[in-house]
Amino acid sequence: MPILEVHLVEGDHTAAEHQRLLERLSSRYAEVLASPIERVRAYLTLHAPEHWAVGGETGGAPAPYFTAIVLEGRPVEQRHRLLADVTDIVVDVLGAARERVRGRIIQVPPDDWAIGGVPASGARRDEIAARAAAG
Repeated sequence: MPILEVHLVEGDHTAAEHQRLLERLSSRYAEVLASPIERVRAYLTLHAPEHWAVGGETGGAPAPYFTAIVLEGRPVEQRHRLLADVTDIVVDVLGAARERVRGRIIQVPPDDWAIGGVPASGARRDEIAARAAAG
């Protein structure tokens, strides 16, 4: 299920940076969550410059924002590492100032996430049980 979305301002970064960002984020996300990379979905949402404001002003320095979606039950240490590692990659690849990067993790109950039309609670029952036992 791992889903990662990064919001950026159109024109702040090159297509090559976008590609490198998505590749590195996907790989790290799979590593941190101990999830097969085939399950990871990473994408960018680009916003027109006039549709983005930081501190009430448009046109400032890049201030990337990301959302990571994980199934409920992931250990707090794993979630904290994910926040730190995603921030590190955004800073490294895009050259964004660390203090301007924001991110959050959304935990989704396994009954509220579908994999091929089947709730994750059924499709990933053994994995979810193992995480709960370890946590």
